[in-house]
Amino acid sequence: MIRSKILFIPVLLLLVFSACQDDSKHKSIKLAHGLDPSHPVHQAMVFMADTLKSISQGQMTMEIYPSGQLGGEQQCVELLQIGSLAITKVSAAVMESFTDNYQVLGLPYVFRSREHTFKTLDGPIGQELLNSTTKYNLKGLCFYDAGARSFYTLDKKIDAPQDLKGLKVRVMKSQTAMNMVKAMGGSPTPISWGELYTALQSGVVDGAENNPPSFYTSHHYEVCKNYCLNEHTRVPDVLIMSTVVWDKLTTQQQTWLQAAAEASVGVQRELWAKAEKKALDEVTKAGVTVSYPKKEAFADKVQNLLDSYKDQPELYNLIQRIKDTN
Repeated sequence: MIRSKILFIPVLLLLVFSACQDDSKHKSIKLAHGLDPSHPVHQAMVFMADTLKSISQGQMTMEIYPSGQLGGEQQCVELLQIGSLAITKVSAAVMESFTDNYQVLGLPYVFRSREHTFKTLDGPIGQELLNSTTKYNLKGLCFYDAGARSFYTLDKKIDAPQDLKGLKVRVMKSQTAMNMVKAMGGSPTPISWGELYTALQSGVVDGAENNPPSFYTSHHYEVCKNYCLNEHTRVPDVLIMSTVVWDKLTTQQQTWLQAAAEASVGVQRELWAKAEKKALDEVTKAGVTVSYPKKEAFADKVQNLLDSYKDQPELYNLIQRIKDTN
């Protein structure tokens, strides 16, 4: 996505889907995303909408449009930028298009654990990142948990980085992801998510990497029988809002909305944890071998990758600050 260019949006969308509907006593805002209503993120959004209505005593409400009803991820971001949609959810990786500092959230083993991730995202560093894209008309409200990405393979069990040698591993079209797999000894192969099942089934790639719920809901466990929970990256989701809409809200309305968003974070994390457990239980029942290798060996392999950011002082300083977060 080009930072400064806002693509054309059909006039009909602008007329039909205004981001805010307002009368003298009531404000309604619109949220859209591409996930299924059963997803933990959508369920947390419903909680957020209920909370918003409750704390504002009905003076402010939120309409939620799931399953791509108002367009895909990029379309929703573009609608936010022109103020025709209030809120959407994106992966933090998407935010790299607007500010380089978001790259830090996608680096391997920059987070020590789930708890370390939450402390970082809920603290000053997280707030800085949420506020870093306002010049692109996008304001971060909060971070949602999207789990940890790990390797899964067709046949070969991965116990250590050397087991990746010679394996073609599907990655997102991300230079960071490609560099990570190379550093660990694998052969990174960018393939679109929609084509991955067939690519695994036909042996075009030997494996891929993702979080447990995605491994389960994608049915990749039907062809990949080894899941190595090395948890190399923890890229969160971000709830982002149009500053065009935000700036039109009163201070009280902004306070209500921010409070509702933050209240939904704990709910989303609980729902995600349950979804992870269910996913691991189900793939195990389906015959997948789930292993828990020593992460230190994988982390050592990517240390040079992290050190390579020394020539980008701002980003490298952010890496060090995250590591120092306790």
